[in-house]
Amino acid sequence: MESGSIGSSVQNPDQVKLTDENSYGVLVSDFIPSGGTAEVTVPEGRLKQDVTYTFHTSAFDGALYETDWSPWAKFRISPYVTFPAPQSSSTIDPVAQTEQKIFRSDPGALAVRSADGGWSCSKSNAQGQKVCIEFHPASKDGAKSLKSAQAAVSDLVEWCEGKPSGHDYLNRTDACLNDLGEATLIFTSGGDETKPPFGTATFKLQQQLKAYPNKGAGGSDFAEFDQQLFVTPTYIDPALMGVRLTWKPGVVCGACDSTLPTWKNYETGASEAAYWLPSDVYETQVASTTTKWLGTGKETIGLTWDMTGFVDVDLDLKANADFGSSGDELKVRCDDLVPGGSTPGCVLPYFTPVYTADTNLYPAAGAYYWLMQHRMTGIPGTGDAPLHYLGPDATVKTDDGSTWTSGDSRKVVCPDSWTRHSMDTALGSPTCDEFAMASTHESGGFPGIANEVTSGGQCAQLYAAPSGSTFGIFADTREDKNGLSSQEKCGRATIPGDQNSGVFSKFPAPSWRMLDNDAFYLGNPGFEHCTSTTTCAWK
Repeated sequence: MESGSIGSSVQNPDQVKLTDENSYGVLVSDFIPSGGTAEVTVPEGRLKQDVTYTFHTSAFDGALYETDWSPWAKFRISPYVTFPAPQSSSTIDPVAQTEQKIFRSDPGALAVRSADGGWSCSKSNAQGQKVCIEFHPASKDGAKSLKSAQAAVSDLVEWCEGKPSGHDYLNRTDACLNDLGEATLIFTSGGDETKPPFGTATFKLQQQLKAYPNKGAGGSDFAEFDQQLFVTPTYIDPALMGVRLTWKPGVVCGACDSTLPTWKNYETGASEAAYWLPSDVYETQVASTTTKWLGTGKETIGLTWDMTGFVDVDLDLKANADFGSSGDELKVRCDDLVPGGSTPGCVLPYFTPVYTADTNLYPAAGAYYWLMQHRMTGIPGTGDAPLHYLGPDATVKTDDGSTWTSGDSRKVVCPDSWTRHSMDTALGSPTCDEFAMASTHESGGFPGIANEVTSGGQCAQLYAAPSGSTFGIFADTREDKNGLSSQEKCGRATIPGDQNSGVFSKFPAPSWRMLDNDAFYLGNPGFEHCTSTTTCAWK
């Protein structure tokens, strides 16, 4: 048998009564085999958080007591994370996004990225002359924006004008491609290829793409995405007399209807025909095209990129540069599966959104999520380990053949039969909150994953409680006596109900059009300065 006493300090201890079953108020373990480990369970409510306790033990073998007590040992019940009371208002927008800089694989592939470039040429005329198109990176002078601030044609992507030229940017619905580079139209001298060309014309290229996440937003009753190409001549040799450089966008789509590009003068809004005289240098023309998706279900649509060049000096020659696809980065996905009034619609799924927990309004939930992120393998929801949405088009089925939902995952980790930890009234009413969320493929209740559990009892056990002048996330030792490890599969915590329901109430944003297995990241402002080795305090 083991017995012991617990005090609040070594110098001047106050003995804590741990039980009413004996006059000494000490806990007594069951008899154990020789060499075994004796243990007792301290009833809930007997010990307080953030108080240092000491204890010692004495053994009894059924006949004799140990003559000496064990040395004093010290422990303290401390939170893993601390946080304040919720604020009354917040400036955090959980679904606000920052455009990401991307590096495209196409069009032009290495031709756009290399100094050598590549030529696409017409047939030769009787004199051996050809018209060729060469794509190459923008010159140093061409790196700045050449579009006039007094524009009559509106940009599809309003924020694009403020982005540096020479880089490409993307969010969930918009693409700003300021790194298309330049196209040079070349009319060769003929015969000896080493001779200088008869004349050249150089054009700066920029492109914008907008996908509309709900029908009607683009002006039609269909899922839709639009494109613009901005073409600005930076040099036209007078020997060419005049030049034409047309754009032929295409789609790889089973149910699309695209319009032919229409050209307008960027400054005046007048209709144009992709034609410039030598005196039109720096006059930008804009080609616009609309694609409507007429399908059902979902479809990922590839884009193709093609340009044709003519020179007035020989209208019988034309150079056609077919650069294939515009790369995976610019593929558009349209669907009519997202529930609600937003169907159908289109997005750019290459962009991975960030959902930001509003830790001003819901600090307990944010603290719990941050803690579990750092106690699970890979820090899920960050870096190279995004979370993946359990969408309406999930292919995983339940035993009765219905589509697996977040409710099915939740039943595993947070069943109605689970008894929540008691909660201080200052925090609110207790609810069961799981991490990773039931709406993700990373939930411990989701079948077939590495972190799958058969019961929430196999997850880390936590609860929110007062901690000094603030609050904290503590280990719930009712089921997990060893506390958190660094390789947890999932978390189950008693969290205030309003914070549990509120923190993810805006996920997913309708403009994201999240479908099954779409990746997203989870931000936790106020906790992201912390390391996992010390108690994290909200800032």
